[in-house]
Amino acid sequence: MQFDPKAYGPEVAAILALDGDGERLMPLVHGPSLVHGPRSSHEAKAALEALARRKLLPEAALAGLYLYFSCWHEAHEIAQNISSPEGSYWHAIVHRQEPDAGNAGYWFRQVGAHPIFPALRKQAAQIGVDFGPRWDPIAFIEMCERARQQPGSEIERMAIETQRAEWQLLFDHCAAKTGLA
Repeated sequence: MQFDPKAYGPEVAAILALDGDGERLMPLVHGPSLVHGPRSSHEAKAALEALARRKLLPEAALAGLYLYFSCWHEAHEIAQNISSPEGSYWHAIVHRQEPDAGNAGYWFRQVGAHPIFPALRKQAAQIGVDFGPRWDPIAFIEMCERARQQPGSEIERMAIETQRAEWQLLFDHCAAKTGLA
């Protein structure tokens, strides 16, 4: 998948342009919101809050954008209130980054077999992450746990790149589901 931030409209593209156009590699473990996140988080957070007030973005896509800009608490708050596989998926990612592997696993079990899994499995395999014939989010949680213990390693690189592919696919799915893309 070639991620195109312009596919989500000019306001979302402008927000993503604040840091990497949706290509930024996010850390495996979150830091305090707006402290350890990208320098653009303050500006992005203000823009996202304005977008949320105007209800121009589906909540699931909004949760993903907050997560992208390391606004972990905001992403968690939104995701835990979305009663859909997408809400559970964002909730699972938030807890994977907490890190709380058990809680992340619980939420991934609530997701079930998500429609992005086949594309994610394919992109992950291109990065070097292959769990077999189907994407296995629990195995990815375990990989992220190992990668956190090995900063600067190949496993960390692969986990972070896979996490970016996962974010792009899930964000695109959430936006396309509601006609944004």
